[in-house]
Amino acid sequence: MVATTFPRSWVAKQDDVVRVQGTVVETLPNAMFKVEIEGGLEVLARASGKMRRGRYIRILPGDRVDIDLSVYDPSRGRIVWRYKN
Repeated sequence: MVATTFPRSWVAKQDDVVRVQGTVVETLPNAMFKVEIEGGLEVLARASGKMRRGRYIRILPGDRVDIDLSVYDPSRGRIVWRYKN
């Protein structure tokens, strides 16, 4: 078996992410959520991998969450943390 390696420029870097806080406004199908971040902007976000797989973390409207936004497309993000109410 041959290990595939990618050029370093293809791999996502941690520096290409901006972490912001927001509030879930609406739940959508396929583990997608509309989240309002500071400034009144609405972002379409999805649950991160560990939140979807086996952790039984429920995200409901009104929950405060941390989102990683890409600097390339700031209208979409990934929910990485849900704060306890």
